[in-house]
Amino acid sequence: MHSTQIIAIRHGETDWNLAARIQGHTDIPLNATGERQAQQLAQALAQTALAHIYSSDLQRALSTAQALAQANGAPISTHTALRERSFGDYEGSRFADIELSDPPSALRWRKRDPGFAPPQGESLEALQARVSQVVAELAAGHLGQQIALVAHGGVLDCLYRLATRQDIQAPRTWELANTSVNRLLWTPDSGLTLVGWGDTSHLNTIGLDETTQ
Repeated sequence: MHSTQIIAIRHGETDWNLAARIQGHTDIPLNATGERQAQQLAQALAQTALAHIYSSDLQRALSTAQALAQANGAPISTHTALRERSFGDYEGSRFADIELSDPPSALRWRKRDPGFAPPQGESLEALQARVSQVVAELAAGHLGQQIALVAHGGVLDCLYRLATRQDIQAPRTWELANTSVNRLLWTPDSGLTLVGWGDTSHLNTIGLDETTQ
């Protein structure tokens, strides 16, 4: 009764995923593949006991969460702290564009400089701090229960690092596939621990892995 089970889910595919455009806080909808992935996810978790579904308010995550809520019957709420990292002026561009227009900044981004923030954007340090805070806040309200968090590649990356105690600059060796099912456990004393990661067995076709966020 002193732990909370968490199913963390990345949103379905968008056209900007396909085009490798930086989304951040830009509110891009699911494409047809993403909508199908959301339905496949919903069917897979329809009978899973969920006390609540919490979602980023950006529509690519919220649409994914709404499909799950409709199939599962669990209540749903949005939380802005589950949004993707803000990339400010870089949103809508491709990483290759940044490499051409601002090579020093692109290098800091590629090296995962914790304090680097795109112009008008957010650093990795700031992202991880807000993700850690919101997950602790939500999980603490559901001890002894299971909840779902529907969010974004950058948010799930933070969750994995927090659960496995990996440094913010460690190279990523884990996948962040669209509508993947990722399981964690949270306790007040220990925070997050990893239970299972990257389950896409519910998908007929697997979406793109998150490679730049």
